[in-house]
Amino acid sequence: MFEKARNHERLAILQAAREADMVPYFRVMESPAKPIVEMEGRSRIMLGGNNYLGLTEDQRVIDGARDALEQYGTGMTGSRLLNGTTRMHLELEAEIAAWMGTEDAIVFTTGNQANVGTLGTILGPGDTVIVDSGDHASILDGCLLSKAKLRPFRHNKLDKLERMLQRAAGDGGGVLVVVDGVFSMEGDLAPLPDICDLCEAYGARLMVDEAHGAGVLGERGAGASELFGVEDRVDLRMGTFSKSLASCGGFVAGKADIIEFLRIQSRTFLFTASAVPAATGAALEALRVVRSADGPPLLRAVQDNARYFRAGLEQRGFAVVEPQRLPDGHPYGADIVTPIIPVLIGDDWQAGLMWKGLYEAGVFVNTALHPAVPPGGALLRTSVMATHDRATLDRALTAFSDVKASFEAEHGALPGPGEHGRRRAA
Repeated sequence: MFEKARNHERLAILQAAREADMVPYFRVMESPAKPIVEMEGRSRIMLGGNNYLGLTEDQRVIDGARDALEQYGTGMTGSRLLNGTTRMHLELEAEIAAWMGTEDAIVFTTGNQANVGTLGTILGPGDTVIVDSGDHASILDGCLLSKAKLRPFRHNKLDKLERMLQRAAGDGGGVLVVVDGVFSMEGDLAPLPDICDLCEAYGARLMVDEAHGAGVLGERGAGASELFGVEDRVDLRMGTFSKSLASCGGFVAGKADIIEFLRIQSRTFLFTASAVPAATGAALEALRVVRSADGPPLLRAVQDNARYFRAGLEQRGFAVVEPQRLPDGHPYGADIVTPIIPVLIGDDWQAGLMWKGLYEAGVFVNTALHPAVPPGGALLRTSVMATHDRATLDRALTAFSDVKASFEAEHGALPGPGEHGRRRAA
């Protein structure tokens, strides 16, 4: 039964990485999630979080968590169905629906449960679900739980999506397409207007995971669907509180009858304890900040920092994603850069060495290795916050330059500008 745990294929690699202190995971935080954090005994620039608007240190959000803690205590000790619903939940769901421009919304204890519980409930064995190969793991888990026929297509390839829609037409049952609005590793956007066109042409429904888009994109910060002007063409929109909303939890927004169906049928909603009050209170206040007059400047700041940092990496010879084109006349301009800025390294061990060099230089980034990315596609995932100042970003860019020079002197050249797009297209 447990032999796989003692002899799995990555055990030897993991042991070697531990001996070389090259494991980039489970590093211990010793301070709040700010632009500069305390981690394992020293200060490090945080470029590995999802705190896009920097609201974890906003006093209004902290006060919201504290007030909820004082009013409701440390935990609800039961599910939303039974004894875990508070006034805060109802206000949060109503304000999310207003923010998303939908009839209703439902709040889950985690974002993972929002995807798993929604897809596992909406879909059934007679249905077909079509997913982008870059979709979040929780989307795949929900699809597998539903026992619907799963048809994946290659990341952001519209011809492949159309082929899957053509095949689904003969499957019988309903057809649902599920895509990330912003993909969590690549930082690129789904081409939602084209996807909406295809779904409408083939009679499919569409769900968009806005985990990394909500609180980042759009004039209201309502996500990629708002950015592309397709909110009324998307059937369900999922989001999380653990990123721009500085807390923990998830939501799904859509038509009132679908949301009500989830309230009485979704197992991850019905059979999970309600979120701790402090998390709900923090999310509610963070949402109110985003929707207040203070929201737009934060949205502009995170996008400005993303553009600045991406350009700085490219100027220093790193392979980074290109800005994405927007429709002509878009209020954002010709293109956009999301706060997720991946740096292509290629080889898993080289990525580990680069990560360690940056960590020792006082910069923390995320590392994505196979099988999280395709073979030869290892990358360093960087992400910026609205509250990073330019001096901090410049220090991080200097560290990238220094570590790159040291690495290449010993191990050879890293992928250069333009290589990221070529690898992805291949």
